[in-house]
Amino acid sequence: MRAILLAGVSAAVLALAGALATAEAADAPFNRIGTFNVVDNLPAGADPAKSTAAEIITFTEDGNTLIYSDSPGQRIGFIDITDPAAPKSAGVVALDGEPTTTVVIGSKAYVGVNTSESKAKPSGHLAVVDLATRKVEDKIDLGGQPDSITKSPDGSYLAIAIENERDEDVNDGAIPQMPAGNLTYFQVKNGRVVDESKKVVDLTGLAAVAPEDPEPEYLDINSRNEVVLTLQENNHIVVVDLPTGKVTSHFSAGTVDLDHIDTKKDGVIDLSGSAKGVAREPDTVQWIDDDRFVIANEGDWKGGTRGFSIFDKTGKLVFESGTAPEHMAVRLGHYPDKRNKKGFEMEGAEVATFGDDRLIFVASERGSLVFVYRDKGPGAAPEFLQVLPGGVGPEGLIALPKRDLFVTAAETDLREDGGIGSVVTVYQRQPGAKPAYPTILSADGADGQPIWWSALSGFAADSKQPGTLYAVTDSAYAQARILTVDATATPAKIVAAKVLTKGGEPAKGLDLEGLAVRPEGGFWVVSEGNPEKKEKATQNLLLRVDADGAVAEEIVLPEALAAQATRFGFEGVAVIGSGADETVWIAVQREWKDDPKGFAKLLAYKPATKSWGYVRYPLAKTEKGWVGLSELTPYKDGLIAIERDNLIGPDAKLKKLTFVSLKGVTPAGLGSEAAPPVLAKTEIKDLLPLLQAPKGYVLDKVESFAIDAAGNAFIVTDNDGVDGSSGETQFIGLGKL
Repeated sequence: MRAILLAGVSAAVLALAGALATAEAADAPFNRIGTFNVVDNLPAGADPAKSTAAEIITFTEDGNTLIYSDSPGQRIGFIDITDPAAPKSAGVVALDGEPTTTVVIGSKAYVGVNTSESKAKPSGHLAVVDLATRKVEDKIDLGGQPDSITKSPDGSYLAIAIENERDEDVNDGAIPQMPAGNLTYFQVKNGRVVDESKKVVDLTGLAAVAPEDPEPEYLDINSRNEVVLTLQENNHIVVVDLPTGKVTSHFSAGTVDLDHIDTKKDGVIDLSGSAKGVAREPDTVQWIDDDRFVIANEGDWKGGTRGFSIFDKTGKLVFESGTAPEHMAVRLGHYPDKRNKKGFEMEGAEVATFGDDRLIFVASERGSLVFVYRDKGPGAAPEFLQVLPGGVGPEGLIALPKRDLFVTAAETDLREDGGIGSVVTVYQRQPGAKPAYPTILSADGADGQPIWWSALSGFAADSKQPGTLYAVTDSAYAQARILTVDATATPAKIVAAKVLTKGGEPAKGLDLEGLAVRPEGGFWVVSEGNPEKKEKATQNLLLRVDADGAVAEEIVLPEALAAQATRFGFEGVAVIGSGADETVWIAVQREWKDDPKGFAKLLAYKPATKSWGYVRYPLAKTEKGWVGLSELTPYKDGLIAIERDNLIGPDAKLKKLTFVSLKGVTPAGLGSEAAPPVLAKTEIKDLLPLLQAPKGYVLDKVESFAIDAAGNAFIVTDNDGVDGSSGETQFIGLGKL
């Protein structure tokens, strides 16, 4: 058995290396076609600033309307997907509590509603919503706090996991914490749940961890009307026969030994760690057929095996993904380093048949990725097909095979911190197409593990080799690094990485935001400072770096100029000329203290004379947010800049490339009484349509631009190291300007 499992892991890894490199593994891939912002579906009078969520999602039987649970708003929401590429608001229904899961049977929606006074006093009911009138017409008491709800394939049963969840603030979340949860289910007749048919199955006395407190999390029903439940904190799985109400099997979800994982919170993705005997602690469970099911191993309490597993209902483990999905996330820049104690936390799962393919979808909550596999039948490892990006924290997954659609609900709302809100993402199966994502990934390093990366904040092109680009990563990580990118590959491929060093040790305290290739070899890089930082103020630095990554020279601003700096510092660097005529141009993101409002500095540094000068760049104005510079690139007799607002999603209005000519421009010297020249800018390219084209939400940080030796241009977005971000990176070729 062990050999079969390891072969499965190897198959997944090999599939990734081949499938993503060619972007052609899925002969009928899913591609994102529409994104819906949950905040656009608020009822009249609701405060748009308050948090919203789309946690668990389902659809009406005609497949034209999605229904999601919005727990913070105590409502369910409806989305019209008659045209799935243009999802529209379709109203909400208010509830007397927090909705968990909705199931549709005929003309009714059945919603689990949590009305608990506290974790120690759980309560809830099943709300029956008439879909035509959008009215709650009945409430069926459940005697506890409902979590997952599902219906049987033949429509004869509706089952509910009554979790009565633990309080994580009590005794560090340790169980038992009473009262105990259970399985509650009803018969369905003539398309209507029969209230008086309610049955309760006692799940206590089964699990070894805390037998008196089962904590059921998720459930699913097969065509034999057998329900499988996960008892997450108990690391246990139970199978119940619904016609008799008897437990037919139960077993531990077991443990996994993990190798090549990141176990240290040190701001570096180091895959040399290991963990032994890690409990799976499954969240979502879905039947693959009548004998096998897949579990997403979130590990919300102590465990988390960073992947998914397939069992049969006797308790036999038939496939274990191991770390393969997490390594995929590293390769795609989606690994959440700040969450590495638990890894990227698999949580959601869905199984559905599209054409002749039985597909398995598993979602990483913290990596904000959905992995798509093809079931190859009992005894065989599932075949990895592709990954899908979406919103932040995808949890609800639902497939609509009759319409060739797949949908995710991402519950996380980050609008209060300037991020994206909760979104629902629609994907379409497109035979003959190529997967649109990823747009950039990494190859293996010398250690055989994926080259880790994320937070791409500046690009430059090799001066001689077409298609060869260099990138820097910012302060999302403790190590400053320069990556080499092969832009001729599809997706683009990160093929090498070097760490910036000082005195032979990794350089610390740097926030690299731009780089330029030096005519003599090596690089100029800029590190953004923040003099307003309360704990430890940092300086804006210009660094001369050798080709091997060693910092050869560290150049600080003159004291008088540094005193004018704000937290919006160095954001781009470009080199014009060589030898005695070499000038290093540096973009300052926004106004400093001595700048008129609406004007940012471009600093000019002459290495030959170690002298500084500056000009001013006129920034555009917007009604919301701020506008600043994010990149500088040499072009003809001047510079191309990225000028952008700091807004995301539907609020984003300004993302563009501009050109400023330096012909006849003489920078003002520092301390000079002469007014600095104000550059005249010309818009070259509106980047908003390019950022809207992937059909997700508009990413706010388009921070990198480069023109390679053949004249081809590229833009890249910064994903903030998957911290308050979905992790999505868009690497987009613009062709020749």
